[in-house]
Amino acid sequence: MTKLLVVFDVDSTLIEDEVIELLADVAGKRAEVAAVTERAMAGELDFAESLIERVKTLAGLPFSVFESVFQQVTITQGAAQLIDAVHAAGGRVGAVSGGFSQVLTPLAEKLSLDFARANELEVIDGVLTGKVVGKIIDRSEKKNALLEWARLAGFDIAQTVAVGDGANDLEMMQAAGLSIAFNAKQIVRDQADLVIGKRDLFQLAEALGLTRR
Repeated sequence: MTKLLVVFDVDSTLIEDEVIELLADVAGKRAEVAAVTERAMAGELDFAESLIERVKTLAGLPFSVFESVFQQVTITQGAAQLIDAVHAAGGRVGAVSGGFSQVLTPLAEKLSLDFARANELEVIDGVLTGKVVGKIIDRSEKKNALLEWARLAGFDIAQTVAVGDGANDLEMMQAAGLSIAFNAKQIVRDQADLVIGKRDLFQLAEALGLTRR
């Protein structure tokens, strides 16, 4: 079996949802946020600017919103089985997200991920301020995460796989040994080594030389 570092995008890849849209739903701003998300993922807007714009709409939400939103998250079919197969082959799994650590951290624990990185929403006195703390996880930071995790885990770039669906994933996918477009925007499908159209992540197992379920 092939020993690999597999790095996933999160929203609409590792999970079925766009977390910021679930949060915006609570804030009564879902339509507004969804429109900006769509344009950013299609490469029509700068991701960092679009994130700042969308996060502003979340100001005033209580921190407790994350618990209810996490309960709404749907893990993509086949994700757990694929992660188990990667681990069984001696590989490692990471997830890097333009979303938020407040949701990715419990998700990473649930799925036994080896690495996870996402944006940190600022919370003061138990309330979201509508700001992001620290460095924004944009396309270059996603690439940097893959390279950093490969180095930490002792993998050559040829042993790395990047799985994504949006323009924000392109630099990470271009840096990886194998790039996989998963139910992706056309701009991503056009540039990926492999395109998966069915929403079942375990379909990747055969392509990655892993055991079948």
